[in-house]
Amino acid sequence: RDDVQVVAINDLTDAKTLVHLLKYDSAHGPLCCCWKVEVQENKFILRSSEKTVEVKVFAERDPANLPWGDLGIDCVIESTGRFTDKDAASAHIKAGARKVVISAPAKGDLKTIVFNVNHNVLTKDDQVISAASCTTNALAPIVSALHNSFGVVSGFMTTIHAYTADQRLQDAPHADLRRSRAA
Repeated sequence: RDDVQVVAINDLTDAKTLVHLLKYDSAHGPLCCCWKVEVQENKFILRSSEKTVEVKVFAERDPANLPWGDLGIDCVIESTGRFTDKDAASAHIKAGARKVVISAPAKGDLKTIVFNVNHNVLTKDDQVISAASCTTNALAPIVSALHNSFGVVSGFMTTIHAYTADQRLQDAPHADLRRSRAA
């Protein structure tokens, strides 16, 4: 897309590691060979025959200390899993971002948006929203289509979730006993 520009990434690792993960993604496959990647100290540069993309890399634990205002950041995708309520995610606003989308279910009084299901409830005044959960994003469009065509009074669903980053690959202690079992 030409209307979206990735300007910066905040992660607690370095640019070299992020580039390695981008180039050799286990889930999505390797980065297209049409992109050449150069790693510098606090950024990486992606080059193709058509464009060059420079992405700054930060390793800041407190989002309020990030230079979003200086970089002209319009929207932050908050995907750490640590800042899932309005007050915590608003640290990005304090840092100068205009909007924040939490990529997880949010705690508290925040709008949860599933695009093409209820995105029409967004207003220009919404600064921090939740993009719901992966299960909600999978189920809501189907239920919405069924409801709009036939009507849905109630329903029941079950989900089998892929293992997550904090699930053990072998049996090991975990505060959530279900997650202590091997993936």
